[in-house]
Amino acid sequence: MFNSKRQGKLAAVAVMAVTALTLTSCGSEEPTKPSAGGGSSAPAEPVTITVHTFGGGENFGYDKAVEKWNAEHPNIQVKYQNLTDRFEDVYLPQLLQKLQAGSGTADIVGIDEGAMGLMAQRPQFFTDLGQYGLDSRKAEFPAAKWENGINKDGKLFALGTDIGGMAMCYRKDLFEKAGLPGDREEVGKLWPDWNAFMETGKKFQAKVTDAKFLDGPNTLFNTVLSQEAPKNGNVSYFDKSNQLVIESNPAIKTSFDTVKSFSEAGLTAKLASFTPEWNAAIKKGGFAVMGCPAWMVGVIEGAAGEENKGKWDVAAVPGGAGNWGGSYLAVPAQSKHPKEAAEVLNYLTGKDGHIAAFEEANAFPSSLTAQQDPAVSGKKNAFFNDAPVGKIFGDSTAGLLPVFLGEKHAQVKTAAEKVLEGMDKGSIPYGEAWTKFIEAGTKAAG
Repeated sequence: MFNSKRQGKLAAVAVMAVTALTLTSCGSEEPTKPSAGGGSSAPAEPVTITVHTFGGGENFGYDKAVEKWNAEHPNIQVKYQNLTDRFEDVYLPQLLQKLQAGSGTADIVGIDEGAMGLMAQRPQFFTDLGQYGLDSRKAEFPAAKWENGINKDGKLFALGTDIGGMAMCYRKDLFEKAGLPGDREEVGKLWPDWNAFMETGKKFQAKVTDAKFLDGPNTLFNTVLSQEAPKNGNVSYFDKSNQLVIESNPAIKTSFDTVKSFSEAGLTAKLASFTPEWNAAIKKGGFAVMGCPAWMVGVIEGAAGEENKGKWDVAAVPGGAGNWGGSYLAVPAQSKHPKEAAEVLNYLTGKDGHIAAFEEANAFPSSLTAQQDPAVSGKKNAFFNDAPVGKIFGDSTAGLLPVFLGEKHAQVKTAAEKVLEGMDKGSIPYGEAWTKFIEAGTKAAG
């Protein structure tokens, strides 16, 4: 679930919050390991475990899962709250401030993958889940998803929720209005690569004047980067020694140039992702297609509304598979009930929790056992014209390689993409945008 609205002031708050964080560790005795299964003994007094997440649409998709847990565990009740649809500039700086203060967090917190490098460097802020037996679950996750939940001390501090396998979401009705095919298989054949995608956009724009082909720069940039990073050492803004490579990594330059070319061709609606204007355009048909990691399906459905059911569909992404986003759950060390919180986290990140989240919010499971369940692999989405989302996103995640995300990935990403938005809207000249993109990212990296 990767949702963010980039705003300079709030992004700066995130950077300041990160800078303020200390790296000192808090010592504690190693408790006896209880069972991680759901059958551990109930606490003497009923406790409430709070869960905070982020995201648009149905966000993490835990409403029904929490309802089921609460019905079956009267002595451990879960209170679930989604705080915002903006991770990088709202949720993250607030979470960092609470972690640093030592109070104010929920018992379980959601973390987007872009901030996992940052959190892994700060083991003092999180409970070692291995204390409660959750380190036995390694075989249930792809290696990349599991490794991102290991901190610098080699301890498991987070377990994976969804994974963001790539597709393209498009407005079937707008495609047909432009004289293009509406069938998802035929649409996928239109764009085997990004050059063909560009040509499709030009054909669309020649026939349709009241809508743009693409939404804006953010989704396009991240879709291309999700494909290019694995081809270039499995890194994006930082290399594996945590050195900034925003200027030298070909994956970044290719993604930037792709956005620039579509913007110069007049094919974007010049919308920054996760803004009210972007949401309104999803609802009103202001653009025809957008990069669509699995979690975006739920965001679109929530923004578009029931009146647009059947107008959207899902097709293959140009250029092959990729992964954009996906999140984790962790238990802050400040939780007063870490054992019970670990039990709830174990449930939400287990097979049943993953399946419930996929059914509710289209959050495609990172759990391998959940992926193989017919409830996931065979799922069709009625809102998206009965698209076989289980198969589409399952195929898109097969064989994905881990991409290293540096400690300040989220901050650099926020700053750099604000330049993309300025370039697309015309406030930053195309000829100056790459230089300003590098400068913004470098400044954010400190």
